Amino acid sequence: MYKMLIVEDDPKIADLLKAHIEKYGDTAIVIHEFDRVLEQFQRHSPHIVLLDINLPSFDGYYWCRQIRQVSTCPIIFISARDGKMDQVMALENGADDFITKPFYYEIVMAKIRSQLRRAYGDYAVKNDERTVELGGLILYPERMELHFGKRSVPLSKKETILIETLMEYSPRVASREVILEKLWDDAFVDDNTLSVNITRVRKRLAELGLEETLETVRGLGYRLNLNAEEPK
Repeated sequence: MYKMLIVEDDPKIADLLKAHIEKYGDTAIVIHEFDRVLEQFQRHSPHIVLLDINLPSFDGYYWCRQIRQVSTCPIIFISARDGKMDQVMALENGADDFITKPFYYEIVMAKIRSQLRRAYGDYAVKNDERTVELGGLILYPERMELHFGKRSVPLSKKETILIETLMEYSPRVASREVILEKLWDDAFVDDNTLSVNITRVRKRLAELGLEETLETVRGLGYRLNLNAEEPK
C-alpha cells in the first residue's frame, strides 16, 4: 500500500483523484491548508505527491523546491497550464512528470504506477543503501529518514547529519566542537543556532516516541541514550 499526497485547490478534481487512488487500495491525503504544504508533507511522509501549479499563497513550483530540500520522493505536476515553459519549469524545480488538464484518470494512475515502480519497485536502483542503526533506531542518510519500530519521520539535511553524529558517538558524548565541525565545517556559529538544531532533533525523536533520549551534558555536549528503549 502506498500513501499519496494530493495538493490541488479544485475540490472536485482532488476528490476524484482521491477516489481513483483509493479504488486501487492505496491511501490518498488531500491538502486543504495551502500555506502549510511542506509541514503536511513532513507529517504524512507520502510515497508520491500530485501537485498543482496554481495554488493559494505560493505556487506549486515553490512547494516542489521546498519538498526537494527534504525528500527525493516522486512529484507529478497536474495543471491546466500546458505551455512548454510551464513543463520546463516544473522539471527544473524538481518534478518527475507533468500531466495537463483535462486528463484521463486512467492515464494519471498509469503515470503514478510508473513513478512508484521507478522509486520503490521493480525498476528502482538496487544500490546497497547505507544505514546507521542504534538500539532499534535506524537512520537512512540518503533518504533523510529516521525509523523506530513502525514509525518514521523525514529529516532535513542538517537534522540527518546531527542525528548520525549523535548515533555514531553514542553512548559517548558528542562534543559541541565535533557537532559544529560536522554541521558547519568550522564556520562561526553562535550557541543559539546550535540549540535550535538540537531542539529540532529532539522534536523528531519525540515524534518516534523517544522523548527523553537526547541528553545535554553541561559543559561537554550531547549524548544519545537508547539502551532502554524498545520499538513499538
